[in-house]
Amino acid sequence: MSDIRFGTDGWRGRIAEDYTFDNLRRCAQGFATYLLKRGGTENGAVIGYDQRFHSENFAAAAAEVLAANGIKVWLTDHATPTPVISYGVVERKVAGGINITASHNPPWDNGFKVRDHHGGAVDPEGLKEIEASIPDIGNVKRMPLREALASGKVVYFDADTAYIDHLADLIDLQPIKDAGFHIVVEPMWGNGIGWLPRLLSGGTTTVTEIHNERNPLFPEMARPEPIPPNVDKGLEATVRLSADVCIIFDGDADRVGAGTQSGEFINQLQMYALLALYLLEIRNERGAIVKTLSTTTMLNKLGKLYDVPVYETGVGFKYVAPKMLETDAMIGGEESGGFAFRGNVPERDGILAGLFLLDFMVKKGMKPTQLIDHLYSKVGPHFYKRVDTRLVNQEMKEEVQERVNKARPDSVAGLAVQDIITLDGYKYALEDGGWLLIRFSGTEPLIRVYCETTHEDKLDAIIQAGLKIAGIE
Repeated sequence: MSDIRFGTDGWRGRIAEDYTFDNLRRCAQGFATYLLKRGGTENGAVIGYDQRFHSENFAAAAAEVLAANGIKVWLTDHATPTPVISYGVVERKVAGGINITASHNPPWDNGFKVRDHHGGAVDPEGLKEIEASIPDIGNVKRMPLREALASGKVVYFDADTAYIDHLADLIDLQPIKDAGFHIVVEPMWGNGIGWLPRLLSGGTTTVTEIHNERNPLFPEMARPEPIPPNVDKGLEATVRLSADVCIIFDGDADRVGAGTQSGEFINQLQMYALLALYLLEIRNERGAIVKTLSTTTMLNKLGKLYDVPVYETGVGFKYVAPKMLETDAMIGGEESGGFAFRGNVPERDGILAGLFLLDFMVKKGMKPTQLIDHLYSKVGPHFYKRVDTRLVNQEMKEEVQERVNKARPDSVAGLAVQDIITLDGYKYALEDGGWLLIRFSGTEPLIRVYCETTHEDKLDAIIQAGLKIAGIE
């Protein structure tokens, strides 16, 4: 049995503690074994990485292992956004990919994401197979990088050009370039640096970036996660510069956040509903909506209004991506700000999501606050909150788990509980169409308490009720 476990999106750990070169090579060997059963020898694999500490060296170490197993590696020649790496898997027609990133985790972490031949997350059964194939370090194959490069087993490549060409099939950027917007971009010291200035140059729209150089310590924020308070500097810059909108990427640019022209954060649930409405109303697309159980019921209301099916999954793109492929969904997404779109790879794409929001502004002639009002005119106001609590040890986790397992509340903050859903944690469906969710994070030692409600005055009370159920008031 391996001591490495893949969570919601791959394996993550603390650098130099459990995330070591030896453990990374063990993961790479497990993934190599998985790929060899799926055409890895004939088709090869893509490996990319983010801006975190040592990521380029961890990526090279993974490439050495795959090369030693007879798998040709296309290794990105610079830090590359996750959606660009994922599209590289499809463009190169390889068997799968590795992405060295811990996404939105704190600066002391790094990670190991794996992708299938679709460029999407490996499904849960595949992750179990990879885990079971992870050997002891003594059974890891390794070809020195210099030798692998000389033999052609590892080839450096630039994944950007193919992705940019692909974007032209998904969105016309010229109207955004010509809109005369002033856009503030917050790439959070990560892989989104330079992308919107590059894509939107050549018109009357201007782009101002902040935090746009590599800094693995992620100063001025706790972590590169596009939620408050990490987004505060970007929102402040939007108001100070009288900009029209703020677009925020997480550390590897697969997730997106946004801020209004008045410096208000557009929360992840609002963002998902806006993107779905854009596809339905502006692009006249029809097809399934795939959502994790931790995101908004506004999608269910839009589904009824536009007569499209809505499917709910567990948290993580290891569930969302397979369901998108199964249903030919037009959009899939999760509460953390990750959204995927039909015609692209079944993987979160913060860059494309940000461009779609900008295009929504252009096509409706609306500022972000007006877009939210427009959304609420269709589904009514919804209010959302999430509280994360760090678990100090396994004993605390087990105690919280036991309390939540036993809880069977009839009501929460005065709202009747109509159903308890145990697909991923405990979700209490409330009489107003809102919900309370208590679940453990799949990427960090955290217990998360989330809620959505149509009663703004009950928002804090619902959250407090959830914390009480978990015994972490």
